[in-house]
Amino acid sequence: MFRNIIEKNGKSISLPKVALEVRYKDKTGQWQGTNSLSLNDLPKAILALQKAYEYLMQHKEPQPKNSNAGNLYSPPK
Repeated sequence: MFRNIIEKNGKSISLPKVALEVRYKDKTGQWQGTNSLSLNDLPKAILALQKAYEYLMQHKEPQPKNSNAGNLYSPPK
C-alpha cells in the first residue's frame, strides 16, 4: 500500500493505492514476482485485498468539504 500524490485544481490530493504481486523463488533461488495468480493464490489475494480495503477505510485522510476525492473510496452499496 502507498499513497499517490496528485495535483487537482491547484491542490495536492493523496490517493491510496494497493499493488498486488505474488513473490516466489525461481529454480536458482532468486526472488521473482508476478501478477498472474494461481487457483491457490486467489483466496489469499481476496483476503489481502479485503484487509487492505478495511485498513484504508479506517485510515482515510480527511478531504476538503468541496472535494470529490473522498467519494473515490466509498463502499459499494
